[in-house]
Amino acid sequence: MLNFYLIWSFSYALLLWLISRTWKSDHFKFPGNQIGKAVSLLIPIRNEIENLPDLVKELHRLSRLDLEIILVDDQSEDLSLDFLKHNLSEKPNIKILKSPGIGKKAAIEFGVKNSVGEIIICSDADCSFSSDWVENMVRPFSNPKIQLVAGPVMSIGRTSFFQRFQQIEWSSILLISNYFFHSGNPVMCSAANLAYRKSAFQEVNGFEGNESFLSGDDEFLLKKITNRFSSESCVYLNNPEVLVRTKAIKDWSSLINQRIRWASKWKAHNSLSHGLAALIPVFIQIIWLLSFFILIQIQNGPVVVLICWTVKILAEKWFLGKVLETYSISQKWSDTLFTGIIHPIYVLWTALGVIRGKFTWKGRDKMRSVILADKIEQ
Repeated sequence: MLNFYLIWSFSYALLLWLISRTWKSDHFKFPGNQIGKAVSLLIPIRNEIENLPDLVKELHRLSRLDLEIILVDDQSEDLSLDFLKHNLSEKPNIKILKSPGIGKKAAIEFGVKNSVGEIIICSDADCSFSSDWVENMVRPFSNPKIQLVAGPVMSIGRTSFFQRFQQIEWSSILLISNYFFHSGNPVMCSAANLAYRKSAFQEVNGFEGNESFLSGDDEFLLKKITNRFSSESCVYLNNPEVLVRTKAIKDWSSLINQRIRWASKWKAHNSLSHGLAALIPVFIQIIWLLSFFILIQIQNGPVVVLICWTVKILAEKWFLGKVLETYSISQKWSDTLFTGIIHPIYVLWTALGVIRGKFTWKGRDKMRSVILADKIEQ
């Protein structure tokens, strides 16, 4: 047992090193010329009244003058739609639509259908962007083979450990996402920072076949486009210039609920790579947690546990810090230590939530979303 955990800890560090090798400091080189194709920014809206004042400011900051902006209301139960109409209806480049369907996927499909852009770029209402974000995200489409471009997302806020914990977790998500894209088998991306050709979306029939899942508009589309056009048609940009920032989750319960929603779709992919990407992190954290049993059961157990967890914390500090440094985010040793200890419990708690199969999202729960989707199909 002692030998196993000594080997395990150094193998874990080696794994992080291998994954981090794909996180290059010389990022994707943007083509010198701007892409001449029409671009539409699509943002689905549901119960976002608290975020809309900030979103309006962010939209005004975007530098691309010919950008079409489409805001699609997904059956909001607050004053979101009224706010949009009151503040943006007179802007000639902004369309405010009400989705006739139910769910985020229906809202996106309705937005794509009513767009004029050859390139669709997507984000969320609680996000902020650099002024040239759109321009930089769409430049890879100057290569006709590129059908989809994914970009990094990072939470905002560093005043509390909980906020900094989210940033460290986001760094791991970005590192893994970048690795799978780089290895030619993309399995993860975020709808908060995603662009694709409208023609590719139409050719794979959008979200057809995935409507009953409340989450997954990003990953299902990524899989479809990868299968249809090959993995080389999809690229991941880790440049600071295309970073999208999202507001931090307010409490632990909401964060875990969100992660359960994200992870709940893993079975739907029917893919070995997706299954392994979902299950391996859970097994890794279980092994780390089981290491505490040798504290009392084996002589010299405390020394071995200390060595193993020291290796773990050092590796995470070094390799996840590499990601955070890309976006000029510092990482405290205390945050790394507490995150390294808490994260295995957090992952296991999320996995148990996925098994239970219950989560909510903006007034909708999993079971209700499936029922509503079935009604739409009928």
